[in-house]
Amino acid sequence: MKTIKTFFLASLIPLFTVVCLGGYWLVSGLIAYQKQPLQLTEIQTLTVEPGTSVIKLTQQLEQQSLITDSWKVKYLVKLEPKLAHIKTGLYQMIPGDTLEELLKRLYLGQQVVFSITLIEGKTITEWQQTLSTTEHLAKNTDDFNQVLLQNGDTSGLPEGKFYPETFHYHADDNLQTILNRSYTMMQLSLAQAWEGRDLDLALSSPYELLIIASIIEKETGKPEERDWVSAVFNNRLKKGMRLQTDPTVIYGMGERYKGNITRKDLREATAFNTYKIDGLPPTPIAAPSRASLFAAANPAKVNYLYFVSRNDGSHVFSSTLKAHNNAVNEFQRKRK
Repeated sequence: MKTIKTFFLASLIPLFTVVCLGGYWLVSGLIAYQKQPLQLTEIQTLTVEPGTSVIKLTQQLEQQSLITDSWKVKYLVKLEPKLAHIKTGLYQMIPGDTLEELLKRLYLGQQVVFSITLIEGKTITEWQQTLSTTEHLAKNTDDFNQVLLQNGDTSGLPEGKFYPETFHYHADDNLQTILNRSYTMMQLSLAQAWEGRDLDLALSSPYELLIIASIIEKETGKPEERDWVSAVFNNRLKKGMRLQTDPTVIYGMGERYKGNITRKDLREATAFNTYKIDGLPPTPIAAPSRASLFAAANPAKVNYLYFVSRNDGSHVFSSTLKAHNNAVNEFQRKRK
């Protein structure tokens, strides 16, 4: 009996060895399989739809001749169960990627990241033109006003109330999600600027600060001049002088503006023509940057009342009309 048992155990040793070696070669083969590069010559996108399993996905990749032997993935998932939990979304496949790298990207949810920049000094209309050509972003009509309503603002006046910034998103994210972040950022920045404002400021509300900041943004070619431009506007308001700033005229002209302002345009009575109206225009004329908000809140301590462009982005600032006219003659009339 002892001899039979010994013989039986001895006969199992080769079988056990074969099974172990088979398992070893299977694991090694699977590891080698997932480290083979995808058959790509250029970047491609991959959309993982809801309900798509990793098995089905790799079968699709094989149909596209990007991988071979997709049947092995069934065993690969048993070896690494986390690979089965791929997330929906839009992904990139890059030449040189291995199947392992792609599957890791999918279960970690590392989707393609897109970006959109809302540029400072631009109007809502200009932003909308940019957004209309933005891909992979879900948009609806009147998104800006919808975001205002979501935040309790029923004015229907979105101009200037959204913060200019670069925002990142994934495929098919909603534009209103981005605009809500932009709106919140502007409200926070505006509140901070208003809280830290100069007590001698000739403004009575944060919204008036937003309006002046938008004009400063349009008038300033060099960042270091923001405080001086702000001082000119603040000094003029304190003296009851009209702002007489061209960007407000341009905004009031709307689509009629083709690059030049005529004398007729300066004489036209619009709600935004600060050559014709006293005080501030009714709304901002563009999206101010954070720097312009804080410049509007803290003008430089100078007595300037005028400035004129040198045509290189900088300005000549003057305290008297005579000095200003001399600068106009030198830098504007001679140029014409």
